[in-house]
Amino acid sequence: MRRKFKFYSFDPFTDLLFNILLGFVFLFFLTILFINPITKLGNVNLKAEYIITIEWKESLPDDVDIWVKDPNGEIVSYLKKDAGWLHLDRDDRGVINDKVSINGEEYTYPINREVVTLRGIIPGEYIVNLYLYDNKSNNPVDVKLIIEKVNPSLKLVYFNNITLMQNDSEMTIARFNSKLIW
Repeated sequence: MRRKFKFYSFDPFTDLLFNILLGFVFLFFLTILFINPITKLGNVNLKAEYIITIEWKESLPDDVDIWVKDPNGEIVSYLKKDAGWLHLDRDDRGVINDKVSINGEEYTYPINREVVTLRGIIPGEYIVNLYLYDNKSNNPVDVKLIIEKVNPSLKLVYFNNITLMQNDSEMTIARFNSKLIW
């Protein structure tokens, strides 16, 4: 029996080029993984139980702030936008930041509104305060308070008109027990 030996030529240069190509392919896939990382930042729970809204006259330069305290003592305001189940969705500062530039055109959003969302229900008493932070118009500011139940359907729970007389004035405008209105 005779063996047949074939002679294979070995080229180290080709082997080196193939290994470099494998390295580049590996680095390419590794780069793709890190270009689009899966982000979990900004993941906001869109569920809402109640919405508390305050509004005052359009285009007024005055800054009215809403403060809401939940039964656990957590307070949401312009100082702390998230507290437990409470979230300050919009903090309006009068005419500041009302102008927006889009594609070179300037638009004005004249509505003065602050919105607090209750994303869950805690049994106990909630307290809603208004604070006239900056009264640039030097006139009394009429503020409208609206509390709406969102789930299972939209329902107006409370409505009131309040007048804040001077700068730096604070007023409790609503106190309610979650057992009574839920």
